[in-house]
Amino acid sequence: MNYPQNGSKTYLFSIVLVAVLGGLLFGYDTAVISGAEKGLQAFFLGAKDFVYTDTIHGITSSSALLGCIIGSAISGFFASYFGRKRSLAIAGIFFFLSALGSYYPEFMFFDHGVPSASLLVAFNFYRILGGIGVGLASAICPMYIAEVAPSNIRGTLVSWNQFAIIFGQLVVYFVNFLILGEHTQPIIEKISETLYQVSDKSDLWTIQTGWRYMFGSEAFVAGIFTILVCLVPESPRYLALVGKDEKALMVLSHINGYEKAKEVLGQIKQTVEVKSEKLFSFGVMVIFVGVMLSVFQQAVGINAVLYYAPRIFESMNMGNPMVQTVIMGIVNITFTLVAVFSVEKLGRKPLLIWGSIGMAVGAFGVAASNLVEVNPLVPVISIMVYSASFMFSWGPICWVLIAEIFPNTIRSAAVAIAVAFQWIFNFIVSSTFVPMYNMTLGDMGDKFGHMFAYALYGVICIVAAWFVAALVPETKGKTLEDMTNLWRKRDGK
Repeated sequence: MNYPQNGSKTYLFSIVLVAVLGGLLFGYDTAVISGAEKGLQAFFLGAKDFVYTDTIHGITSSSALLGCIIGSAISGFFASYFGRKRSLAIAGIFFFLSALGSYYPEFMFFDHGVPSASLLVAFNFYRILGGIGVGLASAICPMYIAEVAPSNIRGTLVSWNQFAIIFGQLVVYFVNFLILGEHTQPIIEKISETLYQVSDKSDLWTIQTGWRYMFGSEAFVAGIFTILVCLVPESPRYLALVGKDEKALMVLSHINGYEKAKEVLGQIKQTVEVKSEKLFSFGVMVIFVGVMLSVFQQAVGINAVLYYAPRIFESMNMGNPMVQTVIMGIVNITFTLVAVFSVEKLGRKPLLIWGSIGMAVGAFGVAASNLVEVNPLVPVISIMVYSASFMFSWGPICWVLIAEIFPNTIRSAAVAIAVAFQWIFNFIVSSTFVPMYNMTLGDMGDKFGHMFAYALYGVICIVAAWFVAALVPETKGKTLEDMTNLWRKRDGK
């Protein structure tokens, strides 16, 4: 077999680019709800056979996350038995079907434009289907990138996956903004503690059609990703795990050059000889650290802000909330680049610790703004600080660490467990945010809920900083194969 003598960065970057499209779809699918949720709420408030409450809306807005939990939980099985590449193609198909189904949930079974409990179930089914795609992609995209990337740039390349997630969110903010155009979001009036109605002054196009276009727009990106992922090679570490050494060497040679590829393959084979190692072969701590990284990434509350950004900015009386959301998206993508270009220089732990502190400052700033009268710019700037701090720390670095801290022989299963916990807590945070945000107390009214939510997130940020400082290992400059020795030493073996 004719192996390339010299590695190609163009080859490496091209296959990583295809993989990060999965991250873009991840961001697109999870953030599309931010522009569509109010129109969706107004649509189902018109149902005659059930009452669409605040709690039902919170669950509907977060239903895709149930699919994310399922997708991430089965990602280990898919990655191990179908391979990383085929699993990503399956995720792309789920994205595509979900986009079309969410656009037209009445397909075959219901009358168009007539809200009902059955139609709500159908809509949530399609959103959950897309969530399964997100769950698969969220676990396997960073895993794939980490397994093809040389160790000296692995953190940077995996960070590009987070950049793609945030870029996907920014793209969908723009798409939602353009779809809305001259139309306006519906006006929803509160008529009791738990009941709402749509004002007669609301824009009917937004209620009947606008949210459909927002969900359907994802089908274009999903189709492109599914086609492109069929053209990339399988992960060399997966190929080595299943005994396809020649194919693994070919891929590694294209990336690193033949001589370096032989060295890397030798290191891989030393760590994958025992394929039947159990999940806790390296101790409980490695699984605990991976799981808690995922838990903290969500428990700090970032996705509550991302999913409900227009509604939050509207409550702050800062002009067009969709414009503010787009501005926040630009801030997010800018600070994600900070992580991309500094993770190999500064390391993983410092970025996580400083990001946690920055998020705490921003969250407490928003909380304080609901206790005393301040200029509306104060809570807006506080939210920007909170979001920007997440974007250069927990956003990308959590994915980097989850992709690289686990030894080769347990990576698929361990990543699946860690990412499943991430989506479980994502669902908990996202589905409880609206009821918590709208809590009332005495003269404070719902300002109590606004204050309580962000104060809680701020406290969690402080705990997260302590966790990283005390328990998370620094992995900068280490190979994936080094993880085996690192955790064996920690476990005392």
